[in-house]
Amino acid sequence: MVTASELPVLPAASIRAYRLVHSKYPPIAIFDDVASVDEFEELYALQALTNPRMLSQAGSLDKLPRNDIPFGIPGCSYATAPFTHVSPDGSRFSDGSFGVLYLADTMEAAIAEVRYHQQAYWSQVPDLRYERFVFRGLTARFDEAGTLDALTVSPEDPIYSPTDYTAARQLGSSALKTQATGLRFHSVRQPEGVCWGLFTPRQVVSVVQTAHYEMIWSGEIAAVHKLSTRIG
Repeated sequence: MVTASELPVLPAASIRAYRLVHSKYPPIAIFDDVASVDEFEELYALQALTNPRMLSQAGSLDKLPRNDIPFGIPGCSYATAPFTHVSPDGSRFSDGSFGVLYLADTMEAAIAEVRYHQQAYWSQVPDLRYERFVFRGLTARFDEAGTLDALTVSPEDPIYSPTDYTAARQLGSSALKTQATGLRFHSVRQPEGVCWGLFTPRQVVSVVQTAHYEMIWSGEIAAVHKLSTRIG
């Protein structure tokens, strides 16, 4: 199994990537309405007194240093949310103790990754026969500096197991300890696709909503449709 110390560190490079998020999760205004750490602290203290509901939307901030939050960028909340709303079930490179921002090199790869996980989740929901689920398509730009390159690792390596994340989580934890900014890796769900798992949002320059997509559930995900395009 590959270790973090064996992976090359990528230099600075501006990367365009894609992400799909469920539309039931709205942008978190408290991150998008401020331009600095000081402004955030003032607004956070005010909201704690007047609008506790907004604080719950912001999520848990104890695992995300304030200086890692890219205040002032377009779509700051989209960049930050994976680190303040961390699934206790974890993900490929996280055991659930830290957040990871997953991105893909094409929207098709982003859809393939999300489709696999939604299929697994919805198949466990009793009596779910037919439903439409809407997602936001996001376009992100980020700096690849400090990312470890797992594209050098064979797709046959255990970190790329379709269902067993043990090796991948060991790699993710060790990479985080080296203060790597993330991992670049082969998409497991989209042949020839490339994905990134960022360990910090501070690398992100912008995240912009560009479209809506729907997934049709009828005993399985029967279709994925693009509903609209949004520029800006």
